[in-house]
Amino acid sequence: MARARKVELDCNAPFAGAAARVVEVRTEEVFAQAQGVLDLDDVERVHDMRVATRRLRAALEVFEACFPRKRHRKALKRVKALADALGERRDRDVAIEFLEDCAADVAAADREALAALVESLRDEQRAANRELAPFVSRKRLKKLRCRLRELVGAAS
Repeated sequence: MARARKVELDCNAPFAGAAARVVEVRTEEVFAQAQGVLDLDDVERVHDMRVATRRLRAALEVFEACFPRKRHRKALKRVKALADALGERRDRDVAIEFLEDCAADVAAADREALAALVESLRDEQRAANRELAPFVSRKRLKKLRCRLRELVGAAS
C-alpha cells in the first residue's frame, strides 16, 4: 500500500493555509493512485486509491470551516461518490481474496460450490468495475482535480 506523505506545515501560518496544504497533498495522493485502478489483475491499486480518498475526505471534513461552504460541499460530495464507487469494487476484491485463501481448507465436496461463489463474485467485481470506470475517467478526474485546486486556492 502506498504510504501517506508527511505534510510539512508552518506553525505560524494561518489555519486556512494549513488546511489548504493538507488538502493539496491528500488530493495529489488520490490522483497518484488513479493509473491502472481498473486493472482486475492488480487489486491493490483500488485499495490504495480508496485509502487515499478516505484520507482526503477526512481532511476535507476536518478543515470544513476553512473553505467556502458551497465549493466545499460540492468537492466533498464528489470525493464521497468516488470513494463509494471504489468501495463497491474493493468489497468484491476482498471477498474473492478471502475465499480463494480458504479454498485449500475446504472439504473436497465443497470446493465446487466455493468455486461457483468465487465466480459469482468475479461477475459482481466486473460489474462494480464498469460502474467505477466513469468515476475514474480522465475527464472526470480532471474535473475533480480542478474543483479541489479551486477549493485549495480559496482557502490560501
